[in-house]
Amino acid sequence: MDMPEAPQLYLVTPSDFELSSFPDVLARVLDTHAIACVRLDLATREEDRLARAADALREVIYARDVAMVITDHTALADRLGLDGVHLSDSARSVRTARKALGPDAIIGSFCGASRHEGMSAGEAGADYICFGPVTATDLGDGRYAEQDIFEWWSEMIEVPVVAEGGLDAAKIAQLAPFTDFFAFGEEIWKSDDPAARLGQLIEAMG
Repeated sequence: MDMPEAPQLYLVTPSDFELSSFPDVLARVLDTHAIACVRLDLATREEDRLARAADALREVIYARDVAMVITDHTALADRLGLDGVHLSDSARSVRTARKALGPDAIIGSFCGASRHEGMSAGEAGADYICFGPVTATDLGDGRYAEQDIFEWWSEMIEVPVVAEGGLDAAKIAQLAPFTDFFAFGEEIWKSDDPAARLGQLIEAMG
């Protein structure tokens, strides 16, 4: 009997960070663990700030042969030579982003807890679908992606699925058989030692 492959690791940057120090923190994580992709996820809309952050991180990320995407800024992804874009509006922008970035770009789609949006994004050409948060939070409308959506997706849909938001050891252990990637952000960055914290979360995958 074939055992399922362990989920891959996907990092999401903090919504704000110091350009003078965060690249070194990220480098330590990348040197400690095998990471598939890093997403630049700054809250700012200032293109200059985004571009400077992307330049600082891209050098660290690409030196380690890891993919890099940016949240929502399709034009910047193209201009800065990144691998692709992560779209936060479900399926709505997938076709537009694909047309702009071409067939080889990585295009991801965050679909909350909606199977319908996930299927629509996959049909539109998304390379991965992200569901989350996986536990109830005070943010948004309170909805969260339960285990059954990951079970169903893994059985029925070939497009890779990512679990993101509200991840703890218990949830990771539950979802590991049914997800292709875990996206870690604040779960590790709020720790004094992000690389060690990520190691603890990886252990929960079994």
